Amino acid sequence: MRKVFRAELESVFADLAAIATRVEAAVGRATDALLTSDVAVAEAVISGDVEIDLAREDVEEKAFELLSLQAPVAGDLRIVVAALRMVADLERMGDLSVHIAKIARLRAPDIAVPEQARPTIRSMAAVAQEMAGKVAHVITTRDLAAAHDLVSDDEEMDQLRRETFRQLFDNQWNDGIEAAVDLALLGRYYERIADHAVSSARRVVFVVTGEIPADA
Repeated sequence: MRKVFRAELESVFADLAAIATRVEAAVGRATDALLTSDVAVAEAVISGDVEIDLAREDVEEKAFELLSLQAPVAGDLRIVVAALRMVADLERMGDLSVHIAKIARLRAPDIAVPEQARPTIRSMAAVAQEMAGKVAHVITTRDLAAAHDLVSDDEEMDQLRRETFRQLFDNQWNDGIEAAVDLALLGRYYERIADHAVSSARRVVFVVTGEIPADA
């Protein structure tokens, strides 16, 4: 019975890693749509979110079955509960990618991001996408060093977020209120993707060590 339980747990974590990989791709595609005004790509991100939602439901179903049929205690219970929280983080990252894609679709055929802000948004997107990829790695390998590295990535994201505010309040901003609102929202979306990535990584640390990371 113990071997069966462990095998089912590993299946849940494999599913979590697969969702993180889907999210990584969604962030990249949403950014492409945003910076090229490609409506078709934006629509693909929006419609593709259904797959992430269904994958979350599958993970939840497996986790609840483990809770009801295996009645795990102590460390095993900790792992199942952590998986449920991680899948919620990952789904939210997918939702945030959809929000980015919707801004791209809303402003088409124009590019939503003013030229002066594009380097910052590209950097934020690159960090967010890389962090999603690292989450998949951390879930698969239980690599604690990589999990802690995500905190440094999040600090870089916070710095980029501050840069968007600097641009918005700069006297040189002349792209209007609509673009300013879009930039503020986009900065928030990428920042939240990073926050959820860190949250997921911290869950892995908790699973492995039984302790909440000191930087939590």
